[in-house]
Amino acid sequence: MRKFFTVIAFTLLTIGFFAAYSNYGIPQIEPAPPPKEEKLDLGSMTMDQFVALGERLFSGKGTCTLCHNALGRAPVLDTISDVAPKRLKDPRYEGSAETAEAYLIESLVEPSVFVVAGFGKKGTNDKESPMPDVSSGGIALSEAEIAAVVAYLQDKSGGEVTVEIPTGIENKEDEGSEEGEQREAIADPNILLEKFTCKACHMIGDEGGDAGPNLSKIGAMRERAYLRRALLDPNADVAKGFEADTMPADLGEQMYAMEVEILLDFLAGLK
Repeated sequence: MRKFFTVIAFTLLTIGFFAAYSNYGIPQIEPAPPPKEEKLDLGSMTMDQFVALGERLFSGKGTCTLCHNALGRAPVLDTISDVAPKRLKDPRYEGSAETAEAYLIESLVEPSVFVVAGFGKKGTNDKESPMPDVSSGGIALSEAEIAAVVAYLQDKSGGEVTVEIPTGIENKEDEGSEEGEQREAIADPNILLEKFTCKACHMIGDEGGDAGPNLSKIGAMRERAYLRRALLDPNADVAKGFEADTMPADLGEQMYAMEVEILLDFLAGLK
């Protein structure tokens, strides 16, 4: 009988130890809420402030840096002021812009009118861009915000800032809201995939790129814990055949915790 109680006591102590360690000994990764939306006061902005707004949108709400970075997922924009006029004359250009400024705006809302060679969706022969329309979907930049991003791109690339600060435009997202209010959480996994441009690197079904692992059946291949770690700490387990530092490491900072769970549910269901 004594041996029985000894075994029970040892078992309970072991369970208690592992429970305590899992709760307090292992660092918990909790995604921080994404940057707060700004309430635009265009009437009192200087051009320097407008350009600075564009930079914040480019790195934050617009999620542009997820692809336009040194890793080469999308074209580098450091010389876009010099490159834009040349693209307007390129025989492959299918847009209607007549100025470099109009081209930059057009490239944000109709990215497939000109796809830089080597950066198109797989199988489209560079006819279709993986980049979403930033004026809709999960990104949904307003007209004023798009203008600010273009001003930032012109300034960043050393060109003349030809964009004028818009006047008479209502910022519908800020109407009736408190200053500093955070954006509304996204409950649709497909919109999340679009907002965070996941398909630019990952194939899901018959759409996507090949810079990252094919996720079409990832739910049958990986446990949810692995998927969570891959999303929040992508360098922890790098898939065979792919390099570290390819996937953005700050998705957990850009997404709400609820959005992380929604995306994990979606990925776990891909079987």
